Amino acid sequence: MIAGFGFDNYFFGRVDHMRTQSVLFGYILLAISSIVFMHFIESHSDSEDLKKIRPGTIGSIAFPHRIESHSDIDGLKKIRPLVIGATQFAFGALMSAFLVFYGRSAVFTVSWPFLIVLGAIFIGNEVFKRYHDRLVFTCTLLFFVLFSYTIFVVPIVTGVMGKTMFLLSGALAAAAFALVVVALSIIDAHRMKRSWLGIFAGAAAVLAILNVSYFTNVLPPLPLALSNAGVFHSVTRDGAVYRAVGESRNWMSVPWLEPTVHINPGESLYVYSAVFAPIQLQTKILHVWQRYDDTAQDWKTQAVVSYRITGGRDGGYRGYSVKSVPAKGHWRVNIQTADGRLIGRVAFSVVPVSSPVIRVAQVLK
Repeated sequence: MIAGFGFDNYFFGRVDHMRTQSVLFGYILLAISSIVFMHFIESHSDSEDLKKIRPGTIGSIAFPHRIESHSDIDGLKKIRPLVIGATQFAFGALMSAFLVFYGRSAVFTVSWPFLIVLGAIFIGNEVFKRYHDRLVFTCTLLFFVLFSYTIFVVPIVTGVMGKTMFLLSGALAAAAFALVVVALSIIDAHRMKRSWLGIFAGAAAVLAILNVSYFTNVLPPLPLALSNAGVFHSVTRDGAVYRAVGESRNWMSVPWLEPTVHINPGESLYVYSAVFAPIQLQTKILHVWQRYDDTAQDWKTQAVVSYRITGGRDGGYRGYSVKSVPAKGHWRVNIQTADGRLIGRVAFSVVPVSSPVIRVAQVLK
């Protein structure tokens, strides 16, 4: 499991590449076909005891005159573990890929509940092997992967993001899931009647979790992902090259802790970001500058800068915003979509100084 996740994280490239989408779609087809075939095996295995009864009727139910032979039933039983393994493999591969892509797009301080759900399902798929032959369990997982997949595929295809695209993703996932349920009902209507309530409850729970995650901004804003970001004393654009001047950090600096930026009187600060977006996708990005108010013990918005981005560049669409004479204290710049979904965050502390500080020029990716 760990090796597979590491492999996916290294080899899965852009989410909008045809090769990536072909692999993910192949996993989904494998999951659906193995679930349907497993249902077929279970429905025929259930009829094995009926072979002892002479053809005719059982109560008011007509019993078929043609029943599979013992060899047919035994053959299905022999391949049953392989079918269960195929289902588990497909779900494991999909969850691993989702963890990779959603993890790249997520800000952990905001999206951790959804990432924990994804991780729990990913691990549970490996641990609880014996549950994979249960119809309700596998159908619930199937709807989860269908919805999670359409969430980032629909914006890639349409080139548009937003609530409408999310609702369309849910509708497409529900339609595909309904077709699978119809196929299962055709194969064995009696077994589906015993399971339909659990299947419906599981799908409703998945629908509720993903909708709540989206409208509370917990769901990562796939297919967008922050490729690079930072705070600098200056940022300039020279043709296709972005150049910046920032402060050097010594070898003892901890990468995930907020840096301290020393500014001279009257100086401005620049926040740079490169946001990956799929080809043809166009949307608006916001830089929301916030300063922590020690009295109110809350973050107060000081400035909002917006600009449009166009997808396609491997390193992300580049842009920057400027804040004139920022006051002393803790600052953060939320890089987010127009509807408030957090793509990334740049946090730093501002300390005014009167003497010059050592600065380093660099080319931004």
